[in-house]
Order: sequence, then C-alpha cells, then structure tokens
Amino acid sequence: MNKPTKKRSLSDIEKAECEALNAIYKAKKKALGISQEKIAIEGLKANSQSAASHYLTGRNALNIEAAAVFARYLQVPVSDFSERLAKEIRGISDSSESNVGEARQPVESYRYPVISWVAAGAWAEAVEPYPAGFSDRYEFSEYDSKGAAFWLEVKGDSMTSPVGQSITEGTLILVDTEAEAAPGKLVIAKLPDSNEATFKKLVNDGGKLFLKPLNPAWRIEPFNEDCRIVGVVVRALQKF
Repeated sequence: MNKPTKKRSLSDIEKAECEALNAIYKAKKKALGISQEKIAIEGLKANSQSAASHYLTGRNALNIEAAAVFARYLQVPVSDFSERLAKEIRGISDSSESNVGEARQPVESYRYPVISWVAAGAWAEAVEPYPAGFSDRYEFSEYDSKGAAFWLEVKGDSMTSPVGQSITEGTLILVDTEAEAAPGKLVIAKLPDSNEATFKKLVNDGGKLFLKPLNPAWRIEPFNEDCRIVGVVVRALQKF
C-alpha cells in the first residue's frame, strides 16, 4: 500500500506572500464588500470558502492564477503581495507579445462598483467611497484609477452622436473621481438644479466652460460656479 504524499512546506518567501495578501484582504474587505466565500466561489471557481482561506492562512502557496484572482477582487497589483509572481506574470506577458493575433485578457484588473446616477450626484458628500453594502454589482477593468472610481450605466440618447464619438444608452462608463477634468474630456457633473449627475463633454468656448452633449439635438449647459465635476470618464464598456 502506497503511503500518502507528505504536503510540501511553504518557503519563507511563500509564507511572507500569504501573510502580505492576508493583511491586504483584512484591510480592504469591508470597504470593497467582499468575503472569502465570494472570492473562492466566483473568482477561484471552487466549491467552498476554504479555497480562499488556504491561501490567506498560508496553508497553500500562491500561484499565478490565484494571485491574479485576489488582485482583481482586492483592486491591487500582484506586486503588492508577491513580487515573485508579478515577475512571472510580466515574463508571460512579454513572451506572448510576439504572437501576432493572440487575444488575451489583462492579468491584472480592478473591481469597481456600478452605482446609480443619484449616488453619483452625491458622491462628493460621501464619508467613505465604498461603505459596506454600497453596491451589489461590480465590474472589472484593466484601468488603475487615480482615486475612487465607479461605473455608471448610460441613460438616454444625449451622448449618442450621428457622427464621430458616440456613447449609446446602456453603455457602462468608468468614472475616475481624481482624473484631471480638462476641456475636451467626457465628464460626470452635478448641476445645481438636480440631485442626479449628468454625463457631458466639457468644452471651452471663448474662455467660458460648457457641458456639451454629443447629440446635437440636446441643449448645451453652461458650467458655472454652482456646478461641480464629479469625475472624468476613462473607459466605456458596451455589453451585448
């Protein structure tokens, strides 16, 4: 009868990686509204919470696949908890760039909540950007935001243009609240007479700022001292 194979002990580096990952998880889990069970079942495609727990407690050594999953859910680069695996990932990315036509997903991506237009309008008054239960829907992006960020689902046709740049209804747009809002950028703004945010292009005409819809049938709004910029649109995601 064969004896069972003894489980390999983790190296000091592997133990340190698990400890660093666990510290990040504990620090961010409440704000991000995530749990070990969610990461294990949705991200690691496992049957129970223990799959995530074994990595966090150092029972299992991290590998590239698991590290990428944790990085997505915790919204951090892999290098924040494992420089060893980050180097391996960079090596894989570099070697695959020569394969013309190969389609691959970015290894590191970030998780942002999908919120309502009313919530976006009140964003600046929020005490913390991601309170527990803030959103029950999240989407990923390879974009590493400069500050707090969120997705909005476009409503109406004010940004649908018959020519050139056009953002249709139903498109998800990613908003970075710390990106620079310069003329020519697509922005989310709060107007003084509405509790909802609005999506427009910030333009400068004769030294004055305006919020311009891409749809020429819609009215241009002056951007005065009572208006404020909530954030800049940095990504658009059209789902079919």
